[in-house]
Amino acid sequence: MPRPRKWRRVCGLPDNDRFGPLGSPVDSKNAIIMNVDEYETIRLIDLERFTQEECADQMDISRTTVQGIYSEARKKLAESLVNGKVLWIEGGEFLLCDGKGNGCGRGCHRRRHGRQ
Repeated sequence: MPRPRKWRRVCGLPDNDRFGPLGSPVDSKNAIIMNVDEYETIRLIDLERFTQEECADQMDISRTTVQGIYSEARKKLAESLVNGKVLWIEGGEFLLCDGKGNGCGRGCHRRRHGRQ
């Protein structure tokens, strides 16, 4: 029996959840779905400049899991940019932090922007 998947801690949902070429049709063959935890790894590593180990601590998962999530997220970003596909951010197995610092680290998006 496989191990159950561990929920990933995410410090905020994206303000915008759809990106892509203007006027592009949104259908299943022209869209890429990025999970919220994939978005969070991109935000923490590329925007907040976390190491993969710091990102793993923030999300409460292993570093090797972060490495796999980050690799998949970068592949989806590249496919969207290079092939002109719409990128949707939705779904995944995650827990949203409370924004009050309980379990959140220095990269908490909700705490930084005062969202409660």
